[in-house]
Order: sequence, then structure tokens, then C-alpha cells
Amino acid sequence: MNGPHDLGGQMGFGAVAPEKNEPIFHADWEKRALGLTLSCGAFGAWNLDESRHVRENIPPANYLSASYYEIWVRALETLLDRHGFVMKSEVDAGHRQVDPAVPKRVMKAEMVAGILSTGGPCSREVEAVPVFAVGDGVRTKNFNPSTHTRLPRYARAKTGVIEAVQGAFVFPDDNAHGKGENPQWLYTVVFDGPEIWGEGSDPTLTVSIDAWESYLERL
Repeated sequence: MNGPHDLGGQMGFGAVAPEKNEPIFHADWEKRALGLTLSCGAFGAWNLDESRHVRENIPPANYLSASYYEIWVRALETLLDRHGFVMKSEVDAGHRQVDPAVPKRVMKAEMVAGILSTGGPCSREVEAVPVFAVGDGVRTKNFNPSTHTRLPRYARAKTGVIEAVQGAFVFPDDNAHGKGENPQWLYTVVFDGPEIWGEGSDPTLTVSIDAWESYLERL
């Protein structure tokens, strides 16, 4: 989808100004936001791609005016409501109103270190061989779905070259909507500056993205 998160190539948002010696958390509530998001994700009711899509669906005015962890909390409220754990009316009221859904699992304190150290690998084995190889010329598809996609707007309908074959991974466009993992090959595609940014851009500049096989067409 073309959400407020997809800012690549857009103007008017000011310069990127990294904070010198930036702390991991700017306030204690951010620690709690991270902890809540991870522990609720362990319920097993949604996957990473659904949670990302929910964040990207936050209305632009709310998304762009929110801090990083505010976005996480707002998305978490939607997920908890969607899957029957905490209704929006309960969040507003500050207390439980109905019996919640039962999670598939609960992450306990002694499990945290192990879970975080292993992460959630998304690589998968597939029987199909890669359609493209390093050095192949490709064109990205031109589409603007209302559903989830990981192909950024600025790289649609652009011509590039396969830079690397990364392996097969869960296809987020399907996984975000409960259609299964449907893994497919993932490629790094490199574009030159003028192809992405147009006339007058730095001709020595290149931009690389990771793109799933179904995003690509052979030249």
C-alpha cells in the first residue's frame, strides 16, 4: 500500500538529523511499549507482516505526528482489538468489559533472552529454482495495491540489474493478510541514480533494494 511510511524520494520533510549519542530509549514508557509489543506478539495471533501492515495503515496525520514507539502502541491497540484480546472500548474505559481471547502461548520472563537471541527467521526452503540470476536486467512492476507490499513507490516501473540472489523468504504481501507464507526468491536489485531520481540526478549514484520474484519482470 502507499502509506505514510513510504517516504522514499518525497520532499518537504526536512533533513535527516541523527541525534548525537542517541539513547536507546528516550523515556521509560518506550521500554514498556517495546516490552508490550514483543510479549503480545508472542501470543501467536498475528505475524510480523500483519503487525507491520497495521502500522502502515495508521492515518497519515496520526502517523507522521507520532514518535517511533507511539506508532508501535497505536498499532498494538488495533491488533489486540482485532484478535479479541482487548477491545478499543476497554482501552478507552481503562478496564476489562468482556472475557478476552486466550493466547496460544505466553512469553515468561525467563524465556525473553532465548527468544530475542534467536529472532524470527523468515528464510524458507522452496522447490522452484530462481527465475533470475546475477547480472540479469529486470523491470519492477508498476502497481499500487491497497494491501501490503514491500516494493517501495520510488522503485516501481524501474529498470535495474540483479545484484544478488538472497535466497527464498516468506512473501509478506500474502503473509500479512493470513494467506500463508508462500515463500519465493528474493533478489537484490541495483538501479542507477537517473533511473530512480530522474534527469539531473547524480549519475554515479546507485540504489539497491531487495525485491521478491513476483515484483520483477525480465527485460
